[in-house]
Order: sequence, then structure tokens, then C-alpha cells
Amino acid sequence: MSGYMLRTGQAQKVFFGADRVAANGDVANKIGTYMLSLAAHANDVPVYAVVPTSTIDMALPTGGSIPIEERDPSEVLDIQIRGERVVPEGARARNPAFDVTPHQLLTAIVSEKGVIYPPFSSNLPRILRGD
Repeated sequence: MSGYMLRTGQAQKVFFGADRVAANGDVANKIGTYMLSLAAHANDVPVYAVVPTSTIDMALPTGGSIPIEERDPSEVLDIQIRGERVVPEGARARNPAFDVTPHQLLTAIVSEKGVIYPPFSSNLPRILRGD
């Protein structure tokens, strides 16, 4: 539904949390956040990550450095309907719990210390220092 709402102008802004923020402003959040951000960006809808500053990790240069949790594939493979398994035997799956949204898709990062605008690589350290 989010793509439809964004495309038809029924959503004017996108806000989501983040579990980790890299030094360049890339953010890791629950799987699907990246696709939501792409849809918003394609429809000129501003995107905001809302985070506590404790999630900003200046030791991680980019989102590619953020470890992504992989959950047990059985969560998506062991599906039954009326007691019958619906996934073919031998099927394999990956089950990442998070994805990374590149900083270029973000309008700003909102924190308890204020709104942080690009360029994040210089403004994130500034807000952490309290400048």
C-alpha cells in the first residue's frame, strides 16, 4: 500500500526508526525500509530517519559496514495451511531482518539533539559533539 499512497499523493512524508546509523548517514532498519525509501524518493516525498543519537556509530564508515542479522530460514520456509506444508521440499531461503537505506535517500535524520541535514558525514559528528 505504501507505494500506492506515495504515488497518489496520499502520503506527504515518510518517517521510520533505525537500529544503526553509519558515519556517512546510511541507516539500518527493519527489512523493507530501503524499498519504502526508494518509492518515496521516486515520488518526491521527503524521507526522515528518527533515531536516538545512541544509534549513531561513527566507527562504521558506511552502511556496508553495518552487520545485518540473518534470522532462521525456517521462519519463511516452515509455512503450513490447514496442516499442510506449502513450501516445496528442498526449498532454500535467506531471511535478513534488516536492510540498509543509503543516505542519499534521506531528507534528514531526526534525533533528540535536533534535525540533522546532509552532508551527514560532517553534520553527524557536529551534533554528537553538541556544536
